[in-house]
Amino acid sequence: MRSLALLCLLAFFAAPAHAASSEQHYLDLRDRYIAKFSKAKESDETSKQHDAALDELTGVLRGLVGPVTIKGLPAEGKSNVDTLFREDIGFGHLDGLGFATEGDKQQAVVTTTSLLKHWLHEHGKDGMPQEIDAAFKSDRFYYQAIQDSAFAKYAELSITKPASVSAAVAVLGIRGNGDLKGAPHEIDVVAIQGERVFFLAATDAVKTAEIPACEKVWKQMMAKKVPEDSMAKEDRAMEAYTKCFAKEAPNQSWFAAAVKKAQSQLEQLPLR
Repeated sequence: MRSLALLCLLAFFAAPAHAASSEQHYLDLRDRYIAKFSKAKESDETSKQHDAALDELTGVLRGLVGPVTIKGLPAEGKSNVDTLFREDIGFGHLDGLGFATEGDKQQAVVTTTSLLKHWLHEHGKDGMPQEIDAAFKSDRFYYQAIQDSAFAKYAELSITKPASVSAAVAVLGIRGNGDLKGAPHEIDVVAIQGERVFFLAATDAVKTAEIPACEKVWKQMMAKKVPEDSMAKEDRAMEAYTKCFAKEAPNQSWFAAAVKKAQSQLEQLPLR
């Protein structure tokens, strides 16, 4: 009996240590490839080596994350880190297995809490919140985790999480490379279950409308004479506009549909 108890105790402590060492192996491998390709000259051979490196990282991630099946998305995930060239647009996406429909109408990432914390730390210099709860409420997280376009958060959507889930957040916003002011239509959902983190974004998830009271706020902010810098003025106006939107959104006729859609996205994830 003592031998059995000792074996169980050793297994209990060995599992987290093994997971930590596997995640460190992934990070070390990823960083070696980043150092290599960031110095490499572009060529067909370099491109082939880069694709092979991403395939290798995908294999390691599959071992870390485990089997994943998300309704409506491809069965096989691949590295969400899609470039190892430091100067490329889109460098530094969230480490994890990525899944996407054609045209990225729906895009998911599955990772571990340890890899998420490490990624948040790497992006701290960019203003990324370091606490997971704060990051999930920040538009910066949704911007830098996937794709190559900016994201503006307009409102949070209250969703009901399963008992097995320690955290679940849904946000409504707009993604794009230009003007981010308008009727938000993207819903992003993140959830944590055990040591796994799930992120599902749907670009055309819901139809909303602009809010007259917030349009008034926008015009008032843009009419101010200070700051004189047009970009700074627009940034402040956008901040005031989205703050107004978050406050007024629950009173809009379309809001219930947005919450329902967010809940359905959460239920789309393989949460046991």
